[in-house]
Amino acid sequence: MPRGFGAVTAAAAAAVTALQAGTYAASRVTGRANVVDVVWGPGLAAVSWCGLALGRGDRTRRALLAAGTTAWGARLAWHVVRASRGRGEDPRYAELLDGLSERERIVKVFVTQGFAQWFISLPIQVAAVSGPPRGRRGALTGVGAALMLGGGVVEALADEQKMRWRRRADHGPVMDEGLWAWSRHPNYFGDACFWSGVYGVAAAAKPGAWTWPSPLAMTYFLVIATGARRAERMRAGDPAYDDYRRRVSFFVPLPPRRG
Repeated sequence: MPRGFGAVTAAAAAAVTALQAGTYAASRVTGRANVVDVVWGPGLAAVSWCGLALGRGDRTRRALLAAGTTAWGARLAWHVVRASRGRGEDPRYAELLDGLSERERIVKVFVTQGFAQWFISLPIQVAAVSGPPRGRRGALTGVGAALMLGGGVVEALADEQKMRWRRRADHGPVMDEGLWAWSRHPNYFGDACFWSGVYGVAAAAKPGAWTWPSPLAMTYFLVIATGARRAERMRAGDPAYDDYRRRVSFFVPLPPRRG
């Protein structure tokens, strides 16, 4: 592992631990576990700032990752706050935590998310202590940056479309307009692209290439663990959603099927 990684990863672990401890305290006050969603993005951005401050690797990529994850994290946090305002506990968390003791709830939500933030941000941590790209690998920086930008835009646009749809008094039972006519979960798809882009930037230097499990873990969370599959189970047996499922791609945006 490149020199200086220990200091960066220790700072990253400390940052997400402190953030999760504060979030747990907030959840006790509000009585809602879904406050943890607000700090998901900012926690990952905080790691990038640890890398920018403590890393001694390629400054261009450190700055790119810090700027990109900060913009992404701030936008996501603001969206979560807007979307959850005036609403109770997220049904996903109610289902996930039903019947668990307080200790089990802490581990299931806050410890798990803190570890996930540390693990998923490994490409950022390694990039912070890696030197400039050499040879053709340098092209990965541009490819990764493009994926970050494109994925971030898709995620933000999908979230905004869903938000505006919910505010309409005449909206139907299923959002199937805009990006949601091409994918049932375009926001998660954009998120996955963004973090694949983060990996691309990190992989421009050889040590970063070994962090490939991190974007795979992010995609796993988005698709299976807490994201798309869980959301689909919440709509199981809904005739309108069953029709939507027949017409529209699950994850990757594709032209809608007829009929």
